[in-house]
Formats: sequence, structure tokens, C-alpha cells
Amino acid sequence: MFLTVPTILTWTRIVAIPLIVGVFYLGMEPRLQNLIATAMFIAFALTDWLDGYLARRLNQTSAFGAFLDPVADKFLVSASLLVLVNLGRADVFVALIIIGREIAISALREWMAQIGASRSVAVHMVGKLKTTVQMIAIPFLLFDGTLFGVVDTGLWGAWLIWLSAILTVWSMAYYLQKALPEIRKRVP
Repeated sequence: MFLTVPTILTWTRIVAIPLIVGVFYLGMEPRLQNLIATAMFIAFALTDWLDGYLARRLNQTSAFGAFLDPVADKFLVSASLLVLVNLGRADVFVALIIIGREIAISALREWMAQIGASRSVAVHMVGKLKTTVQMIAIPFLLFDGTLFGVVDTGLWGAWLIWLSAILTVWSMAYYLQKALPEIRKRVP
């Protein structure tokens, strides 16, 4: 099921990366760049919910889709974080925590799948909460202005991205703790 509607939506998140990054190299007025990048990020991030919904609704779930979906999310978040670090809107330490966790947990999940213990590192609520906070923080930081004349998105985005980093460490600790019995069995 390489070219189902849900899988195509997932691919759009990967295609979005150079588009979102490219907005900041077009020489447009900064507020317009911020608005376009924010709108694009939100639109592409919504495909994460939509592709899952459609896969279940249309009975088009597949192993390839299950593999590609989290990869697309991680690429989109990582690229956006790098843009935000480059713009001085996110701390490099936050980006390292979030990106490092994604690499570590992806590797852990791959290893656990190879040894037949992938259920012990299945997606948990704290991981979903971490992703939700990231998906709110990033567009706030991309927008970097005042929303509705009241909300300072730069300030709120900074707080939320740090909260996301804390949730990132918490979720990593949770997954490592769940995997620890299997690790102890196999590592001398």
C-alpha cells in the first residue's frame, strides 16, 4: 500500500520540509515569512491526524504507513527546530534534547522489534502529550508575533518548547524503563 491516500498525506509532511525551510530564504518581509511558515507547518501537521484517521476509516493501514508516519513527524519537527535555532527563537539545547530523544527511541524501538519485544515500547500517552505540546510550540515560535492582539506567541512558544523538552526526557525515561527488563536479558 505504497500509494494510498493516507500514505500520500504522510509523504506531504516530508515534502513540506524544504518548503517550510525555503520560506526563510525567499527574501520576503519577515512577518510574511513567519505567517507563511506557520500556516504551512499547521497544515502539514494536521495531515498527521488526517492520515491516521483516513487509514482506519478507509481500511488502508499498512506496515509501510506505520513506519513512514512517525518518520515524517520526526523529520518535520527536527527541520522546524533547526530553523528555529537558526532564527534564534529556540535554544540549541532544547533542539538537541528533542532530536536526540527521537533518534534514541527510534533506535530502541527498532532493536526491540528485532528481538520481538516491540510491545514494551509501544506509543504511550506521555509520548502523545509531548508531540502535542511540540506541535503547538513550533507554530507559535514560527509565527513569533502577537496573536489576536493579546498572545505573545514568542513567549508562549518558548515556554511550551521547554515544556516539550521536559516531556521529551520524561517520555524517554518511560520507554527506557519499559525496555529495561528486555535489555537486562540480552546485555551481559
